[in-house]
Amino acid sequence: MSDIVLARLAALKTTPTPDLKQQWRDLFDSEPPPYNRRFLESRLAYRVQELAYGGLKPETVNRLEALGGEIDGGNPVIRRIRAGQKPIAGTRLIREWQGVEHAVTVRDDGYEYRGAPYKSLSSIARAVTGTRWNGWVFFGLKNTRAGEAKVDAGFASSARPKPKGSRG
Repeated sequence: MSDIVLARLAALKTTPTPDLKQQWRDLFDSEPPPYNRRFLESRLAYRVQELAYGGLKPETVNRLEALGGEIDGGNPVIRRIRAGQKPIAGTRLIREWQGVEHAVTVRDDGYEYRGAPYKSLSSIARAVTGTRWNGWVFFGLKNTRAGEAKVDAGFASSARPKPKGSRG
């Protein structure tokens, strides 16, 4: 890597967020998405390198799209949910509620709690608390103030949130 590219990449960590958003506008010719700083840094780092050294070869892009189609049948709705929100299968979500630890395992087709299948985290949160909760908030995958997911492209570890105004 050239020294200029390395310097630009290193500077991303200390660049103020408003400046990162301006770099986004300059490099992508669009408004930055409302995601967290880490997302902006990683996408900007990729874009800087892509512009300096070239992007993926068309054959590689076609192969990746074909592989994605094999996984989700080419359905963009499923692709968006899988890539941006739901943790990968096998991830364990852990939440303490009124002194009891509750563990949920993410499955390909939903979730498992105490050996039973569930379609949503909200239904599990209701089973745990007896009241209606947003399951993503209850298990700490979504910040209620910013609405941002704590799961980064499906990579998550155990979550032990204490949301503000917690009822437990």
